[in-house]
Amino acid sequence: MTKEKQKNELETAIKADGSIDVAVEKEEKNLVSETTKTISFSNLIEEFENEQLKQELPEIYVGDTVKVGVKITEGNKERVQPYEGVVIAKRHGGLNQTITVRRIFQGIGVERVFMLHSPQVASLKVERRGKVRRAKLFYLRDRVGKATRVKQRFDR
Repeated sequence: MTKEKQKNELETAIKADGSIDVAVEKEEKNLVSETTKTISFSNLIEEFENEQLKQELPEIYVGDTVKVGVKITEGNKERVQPYEGVVIAKRHGGLNQTITVRRIFQGIGVERVFMLHSPQVASLKVERRGKVRRAKLFYLRDRVGKATRVKQRFDR
């Protein structure tokens, strides 16, 4: 409907000699305002994401043993519970960056995925650097006992 109205306005503008330029200028202004809106929206999202990023995160690599402090709310109380394990995967980047941490609890392997920039992650500390040659350590899922150990790296 609006396109038809714009065509009709252009036809009427063409009939009157002096108003041709005015109709073209109105269309150009509409196009310019639409493009600036999309640019400003993406800038707003980018600024918001940059505000949410945590600045004090340590360098984390796959194979590292980390201790993640997780905020847990029980009723109206809030406490920080440590979760220690080996980083077996890193994914994404920026605000959506996640790590998968694996630990053995009562003889059963437990994996948790943490969003690094989430407010639920209170602290993150690297306990030990691991010497690995792969980007994903999913092969550790099949190993049991001492075979799940990762060699220590001293150069980082």
